[in-house]
Amino acid sequence: MTDQKNHESLGEAVPQILSVTTYQTVGPYFKIGLEAIYRDDLTKPDIPGQVIEIAGTVFDADLTPVPDAVLELWQADSFGRYMDQPQKKPFEDSFGFGRVPTNEAGRFRVRTIKPGAVQAETSARQAPHILVSIFMRGLLYRLITRIYFSDEPGNGEDPVLRSIEPRRRDSLLAKADPAQPHRYEWNIFLQGENETVFFDL
Repeated sequence: MTDQKNHESLGEAVPQILSVTTYQTVGPYFKIGLEAIYRDDLTKPDIPGQVIEIAGTVFDADLTPVPDAVLELWQADSFGRYMDQPQKKPFEDSFGFGRVPTNEAGRFRVRTIKPGAVQAETSARQAPHILVSIFMRGLLYRLITRIYFSDEPGNGEDPVLRSIEPRRRDSLLAKADPAQPHRYEWNIFLQGENETVFFDL
């Protein structure tokens, strides 16, 4: 006889036992709730610094563009300072936070101020970079990565980049476009030989 039947036969209240359920992947309509707060231009008139554009494509394991991914970006200003507690301020008033979708061709584009070097926990400074979370249907969890800039001399000293296997560091570098000043190309490969480096946090 099971525990539940034992309780029932004794006239006792049946204890409610909640079991663990399986994780659910993000569904096909997850973008609907996010569309109102898309923000692909992080620049503001009162934020000094070099205006840049970063564009790229999100690819799956078959190198097929992903048309329904969302990138969430978080960055420091040109002095390497993060805005304090941006969640307490209206979204439109915060600098450094953006959320951009991919289009039907898997492409995304964001306009922002190039971040400055950020003070690390040690005496070293982190090279200019942008933190990125990637959301898309089929994922259990967001993917976390970084964008660095190929023309930054401080990349070689960055403690995070130095912790990555050398052959994979390029996956985090947005390539400067010599034909278009201040424009960078950065592609995301979710899986495969050229898989982008993702971090476990």
